[in-house]
Amino acid sequence: MSFFIKSKGKQKGGLGSKRKHPAGSKGKKTQKSTVKKPKNALKLGSVDEEIASDSEIESDAGLVELKGHSSESELEEETAQEKKLRLTKQYLAHLEAEEADKLEDEAHERDLVGHRLKQDLLEQAGRLQKQIADSYVLPTNDDITVLRGHQLPITCLVITPDDKHIFSGAKDCSIIKWSIETCKKVHVIHGGRKGTEKKHIGHTAHVLCLAISTDGKFLASGDRNKLIHIWNPDTCQLLHTFTGHRDAVSGLAFRKGSHQLFSAAHDRFVKIWNLDEMAYVETLLGHQDSITSIDSLTRDRAVTSGGRDGSIRIWKVVEESQLVFHGHGGSIDCVALINEEHFISGADNNSLSLWSVMKKKPVCTVHSAHPGTADNSGSSTGENWITCVASLQNTDLVASGSKDGCVRLWKIGQGFKSLTPLFTIPIVGFINALQFSTSGNFLVAAVGQEHRLGRWWRLKEAKNAIHIIRFKRMPDDR
Repeated sequence: MSFFIKSKGKQKGGLGSKRKHPAGSKGKKTQKSTVKKPKNALKLGSVDEEIASDSEIESDAGLVELKGHSSESELEEETAQEKKLRLTKQYLAHLEAEEADKLEDEAHERDLVGHRLKQDLLEQAGRLQKQIADSYVLPTNDDITVLRGHQLPITCLVITPDDKHIFSGAKDCSIIKWSIETCKKVHVIHGGRKGTEKKHIGHTAHVLCLAISTDGKFLASGDRNKLIHIWNPDTCQLLHTFTGHRDAVSGLAFRKGSHQLFSAAHDRFVKIWNLDEMAYVETLLGHQDSITSIDSLTRDRAVTSGGRDGSIRIWKVVEESQLVFHGHGGSIDCVALINEEHFISGADNNSLSLWSVMKKKPVCTVHSAHPGTADNSGSSTGENWITCVASLQNTDLVASGSKDGCVRLWKIGQGFKSLTPLFTIPIVGFINALQFSTSGNFLVAAVGQEHRLGRWWRLKEAKNAIHIIRFKRMPDDR
């Protein structure tokens, strides 16, 4: 019984449990239903989301509008960038234009520099010839300035490299410094009496020649007392005195661009001096008669005229040799270099000759170069010695002087093969020295009543003076 009771109890318990299980299952179902509600809610939410997609579309439209605004701002930013790009391109184009202008200027400058270098090369080679003679116009009396200050005939002159002053020497043993701008005396180095050489500062005999260095640092003067004085051109103070020649010093010339001085004298010697050291260098021998004139340019050379020996010599210092030229005729009293390869000379037979270093004879000779003028009819052609010549270096313009009452200007033909007269400038007296200014704007003549080396004639109607002849030039049409 107990067994059955227990079994019954178990069955009851089991049945109870079974009975309770559905209820419990029902409860669980309710719980599950409650749990499932969220799923249904999720489903409803998804449905809500699907329903709310219209609002999302609206929001998306708003986003699209925002994106549209952002794209417009991007377009605006691109426009600013394009503006920057445009300005940058303009700036670069401006820079390119400036650089192009610079290149054109540089090319022009290169052309100018190339032209200058070519001229310098031709000048060094001695083949440069600027065609300027045809542009000169005959000066009038108003273009001639007369400076008077020397008591005796003026024998020599020199123009400073800056074309501001003139130094003149005369037979009164004095040297005068003139201002070209004011046409007045700046300083006078007075001459002394013979026999006072040791006491007097200056010359005590006729001053026959003057020369100035290309940098204007030294002025050299030579006299009949065989002395060479070296002066400071600015203060006119005596710096040094060279002795060594045995006769009158007749010619002085500085080598262009240096302080090397060439001196020539009636003792037939050419001497070289170094003014940096104030020392004697060497003596050159060759002439058979008194040397009357000397000139020098850039090369370490000098050209001299030998007077009665009828020769012109070019002294090659470095090579220790000399070139000898003959064929002029008469006593060669003056010589001047045109460039390194050509020179001009004058003689006492009234002839003017043009030379080339490549030929031993004159390239061209003009006889009766100074025939005289109607106002100077008393002067015979044979008496018109060519007393001086001058050249505007590296051009086709030269000048000559005599005692026929005029200075003559000449044009050198193409290739240095001819001499053609340009015009004459009337000046009464012996033209003892001529020199062109560096610019070629004026010519200075030293005029005296007597020849610079003697007293063969005396022209009483002449005045001992410096004549500054200013030129006018026609404009260059080329």
